[in-house]
Amino acid sequence: MKIVPMAILALTIVALPVAADDLTGTDHLLCAAVQANVCTTDGGCETGPSWAWNVPQFLEVDLAAKKVHTTATSGENRLTPIASLVRTQGLIVLQGLENRRAFSVIINETTGDASLAVARDNLTVTVFGSCTPLPATH
Repeated sequence: MKIVPMAILALTIVALPVAADDLTGTDHLLCAAVQANVCTTDGGCETGPSWAWNVPQFLEVDLAAKKVHTTATSGENRLTPIASLVRTQGLIVLQGLENRRAFSVIINETTGDASLAVARDNLTVTVFGSCTPLPATH
């Protein structure tokens, strides 16, 4: 039967280690939100997809220009300046403040793994994601 070989192939693909995206020295990134968590001061927290809380699924990060923006195809046309950018010990750390929201992002340069926290009055949003290099001319 063809089902068994396909099942073995599927299990083999799932078992393969994920190749890391090395971001060392890269100034243009595409980051994808994987999971979001929202918590309020009343103690309630929810977990789900980023778009459930108006968090863009994809963000372009331009470290040279110190800005984060939505992708052109999203149609959202959102742009946020990066107030602080530090590269240290294999990490990219971004911070900023816009529209009464403070944000902090940490990206592992070796793996591309990203964690984002946004705080505003009575609400926090955390997002876990992954980043990959974009061509410099993008």
